[in-house]
Amino acid sequence: MAQLDYRPFVPGPGETRIAGATAEAHTAARLASPRPQQLFAEWAALADEPFYGLTNDGRKREGLFALKPEGAPVAAMAEAAWRLIDALTPAERTRALHPVGSPLWHKWQNTEMLVEEHGLRLETAAGPVRALAMAVVRASLSEAGYAAGEGVMRLNAFLGEVLGAPGVLNEWSYTFCLFGKPSTADPWGWQLFGHHLSLNCLALGGQMVLTPAFLGAEITGADTGRHAGLRLFHDHERRGLDLMNALPPAQREKAVVGRSILGEGLPEGRRHFADHMHLGGAYRDNRIVPYEGLDAGSMNARHRQMLTDLAGDYLSLLPDGPRQARLEEFGRHLGETHFCWIGGTGEADAFYYRIQSPVTFIEFDMHSGVFLTNREPAKFHVHTIVRTPNGNDYGIDLLRQHYRRSHGGGDGHGHD
Repeated sequence: MAQLDYRPFVPGPGETRIAGATAEAHTAARLASPRPQQLFAEWAALADEPFYGLTNDGRKREGLFALKPEGAPVAAMAEAAWRLIDALTPAERTRALHPVGSPLWHKWQNTEMLVEEHGLRLETAAGPVRALAMAVVRASLSEAGYAAGEGVMRLNAFLGEVLGAPGVLNEWSYTFCLFGKPSTADPWGWQLFGHHLSLNCLALGGQMVLTPAFLGAEITGADTGRHAGLRLFHDHERRGLDLMNALPPAQREKAVVGRSILGEGLPEGRRHFADHMHLGGAYRDNRIVPYEGLDAGSMNARHRQMLTDLAGDYLSLLPDGPRQARLEEFGRHLGETHFCWIGGTGEADAFYYRIQSPVTFIEFDMHSGVFLTNREPAKFHVHTIVRTPNGNDYGIDLLRQHYRRSHGGGDGHGHD
């Protein structure tokens, strides 16, 4: 895979104001600028919307998800979470512990700016407390999933080292929250979010939901220092491009909804100044995203398997039981799954793709520089998103079913 070197785009001395800054000073300076003000104003307006869920046409499909044991490691997860709770100070508990139905769960974001007043900030937590928070994450994910999440955090630190800005970009500039009381039967969950990372995990009686999940990096591979050799998103990139180029010309043409990664020729507003081509990012819980591109039902068996393997790369965050359940779910709706593409299909081209079905929403996008100076999207700056459409992000559809079964009530999020 041709890999454009990021080094020519590292700002020189005096070209960035982030060097040597603290997170607080950097945030104050950024929020004085028009673009961040615009972004956070958009998010504030979206935050007031009641949760409905991402759909393809504005109508939520029912009956897609069911309460059933799937082998989630809920005992180990709960044990790790209680160890963390026991280690927190009263002030940390106030910040970190919230009800399952808290609207704070939906207020994650993926910038480097420190704007939240809630949550346990890992960089200021004591070392043992920080380790206990990460133990909850480790207990909940597959080995590969934990390595990916930890890898994002380490590449964030690498970016900070390259820019001379460890006060803003470091391995621990992330926020952790627990929602509900950890249990092997009752619903509870956790959230870890910050720059290029948001993991949202609900556990419920042997099941778990791990969406929305946002992982990315500006500099996707460390070539020097303590994390040298670490590289993320190669399989997501390689498998996506392999699938696209394996399709016969007519199907490849149908998959392409835009040839310019800069949005030229696409409807006005399709490319967002912050999200670029992404549609399922922070605060977009209720977005309507119509199906586009090539439907998997028209693919041959080999290409459907390639599509399934590509989706499997994203589902590999999950431990065995839940991952297998999600793959089976994906397979049941394969005939309704759509694959679309924006950008070029050459080895050096930047691109976006989306895999979308009633139960799966996956996006891969290459971005221009935020801290680096590349004006056009490049392979060394990647964002990925996984969501569960039709109301089961944050496990809310399962929560609704649980509360109706157990209490005859709503879903714990203000809906009946």
